[in-house]
Amino acid sequence: MRFTFSSGSRPLEGYTIKRGIGQGGFGEVYYAVSDGGKEVALKLVRDHHGIELRGMAQCLNLKHPNLVSLYDIKRDADGESWVVMELVSGENLGRVLQRHPSGLPPDLASQWFLALADAVGYLHTNGIVHRDLKPGNIFIENGMVKVGDYGLSKFISTSRRSGQTQSVGTVHYMAPEISKGTYGKEVDIYAAGIILYEMLTGKVPFDGESAGEILLKHLTDSPDLSKLPPQYRPIVGKALAKRPGDRYQSFAEMAQAVRALEQPDGSGQPASKTKNKQVVSDPKTTPVVEPVSLDWRTQAAELAGSMVLSAVAASLCAMVWAAIDHGNGLFASSLLPEFGSTLLLLVLGTWVVLVPGKIWDHRRGDDWLRRGTMVVLGLG
Repeated sequence: MRFTFSSGSRPLEGYTIKRGIGQGGFGEVYYAVSDGGKEVALKLVRDHHGIELRGMAQCLNLKHPNLVSLYDIKRDADGESWVVMELVSGENLGRVLQRHPSGLPPDLASQWFLALADAVGYLHTNGIVHRDLKPGNIFIENGMVKVGDYGLSKFISTSRRSGQTQSVGTVHYMAPEISKGTYGKEVDIYAAGIILYEMLTGKVPFDGESAGEILLKHLTDSPDLSKLPPQYRPIVGKALAKRPGDRYQSFAEMAQAVRALEQPDGSGQPASKTKNKQVVSDPKTTPVVEPVSLDWRTQAAELAGSMVLSAVAASLCAMVWAAIDHGNGLFASSLLPEFGSTLLLLVLGTWVVLVPGKIWDHRRGDDWLRRGTMVVLGLG
């Protein structure tokens, strides 16, 4: 994906961009470092920024261990709006579910859900409805679940993994009453029920070829609860009730129902009933929640593209050099050996800088060892 700003850019005073990390219906998100050394995520708000910024402003002073922290809202010299927020380096629930197409173990799904319930319940207590709960907005970092993109009015998307493309929410997680313009806290209860269903089965209960087809299923179809573990069927069924009044009326109520379940974990012991549990499993015994950096396939593709471009640029430079140096025809036989050796040196030289640069790219921050090494390689 192409981002507006590249590494080293300073579009917002006081912050240096290191790399782009995400794009969506409202703009772009970058990993950046402040002049004082603070690592942050910068969200450039482009489309419908008035709607998003109003929601963001209401959330600036909210503090909860399971919410991604929002630090500030700023404008750059061009009048563009930026949201400064906590940088979460771990992966999102969507990625976790991609690795587990049949769903998570019930005890692990319960831990994810209880952390989600604590976070969104806190938002509701403060008068905020999330309105776009989905696996892509739920992250894990060092065993701690964090919910992001809250306080926003989102675009509809027909894809569970993609950015937003139409108007308020993501259709796979959208409550029936949203079609009538109702956005109470019950829409978050419904979305949480969809997420719990997906965590336990690996699939959403309603799917289709278009946004309209999926929305119609939300309005008229009953979810197939037979795919769920029996003890979860009444909980998910109540959360997915068509009428908002038939659902759980708070996340505390729904979380209490989940905590009350006895889930065999191989030892015959029931799941923990500790209130406000926030840490999700031990990564030593549950590799699924280990935080990761950028996907290696993405890094390899970026490196390969950069190496090809550098080779093309080196070819042009070598051709021009050989032609100017001798003043003969560009492809004269006498020039071929010099052209070949010049091209080889230029290509190898650029690759010697590109490869270690990409290897270092996954590291946070920027230190003098990295800078010094890159300068020496570049001069060489």
